Amino acid sequence: MAGFQDIIGQEQIKEHLRNAISTGKISHAYIIEGERFAGKEYIAQIFAMALQCAGEGEKPCQECRSCRQALSGNHMDIIRVVHEKPGSISVDDIREQVNGNVAIKPYDNPYKIYIINEAEKMTAQAQNALLKTLEEPPAYAVILLLTGNVNALLPTILSRCVVLHMKPVSDALVKEFLMNQLQIPDYKAEVCAAFARGNIGKAKHLAVSEDFEQIEEEALSLLKYIREMDVNEMSAAIKKIGDYQMDAGDYLDILAVWYRDVLLFKATKDANHLIFREEFQNIKRVAARTSYEGIESVLKALSRAKKRLEANVNFELTMELLFLEIQENG
Repeated sequence: MAGFQDIIGQEQIKEHLRNAISTGKISHAYIIEGERFAGKEYIAQIFAMALQCAGEGEKPCQECRSCRQALSGNHMDIIRVVHEKPGSISVDDIREQVNGNVAIKPYDNPYKIYIINEAEKMTAQAQNALLKTLEEPPAYAVILLLTGNVNALLPTILSRCVVLHMKPVSDALVKEFLMNQLQIPDYKAEVCAAFARGNIGKAKHLAVSEDFEQIEEEALSLLKYIREMDVNEMSAAIKKIGDYQMDAGDYLDILAVWYRDVLLFKATKDANHLIFREEFQNIKRVAARTSYEGIESVLKALSRAKKRLEANVNFELTMELLFLEIQENG
């Protein structure tokens, strides 16, 4: 089942889209901006289904023929633009799947809806080709652009679209979702919510990932013993991180949350608000031996390491520099 009520958080976006449906004031183009895994595709799917819904009352009804087709992924007039090249959406993709198709009227529905995921991957030529449709769209056309970076789209595209920005979901809502929908235990749900930073899809991914529990265990073990580790032990730890089928950024997030716990405990002496409450004794020990300046240095080093990895700087070198910083200041 999928309706607006199933979208966790994002109240402003839900209100905007529901109002558009109830008043009949549908824009020809929307941009939904949000992080990877945040749920852009889910929102687009529900909005598209609601626009095509033939049922009475709250839309989507999820029961009419149109809704059933949408739920099965076989709706004739909800078109997902696909691209063969993983790194870009070409001008041919847009011409063939949007511009060359949009003049054909809907099969048996009020709208013809195009969902373009990873819209930031459109080349400049592809965006200019799409602009032709956006400038003179048929009355029944609705284009949904989903992107992680709205700044990658041309100003001329932005000016013709309603732009909806997704916001981080509160940790409390994320935790509640994980516990109620996925039956994740309280402590694990809290940890996953802390790492997800408001990204519901990422929280869900972490909660069901076997790697995440292992990588968390490895990270915490490293933090406990890093001061005694020699270069060879550090190299072995770095190699182990690389072996996991998980974003190294998630590993760095674990370290960052640990040190935020250390900083919080050092400042308040209160264990109740720690994310890693089960690690209280180790956090207390590190807080006692480490200065505020040292903790801040480590947190800055973690942020630098994350930026370096995003910029494709050598993984081993980045992690080695980080571990040396932690050894010295953590």
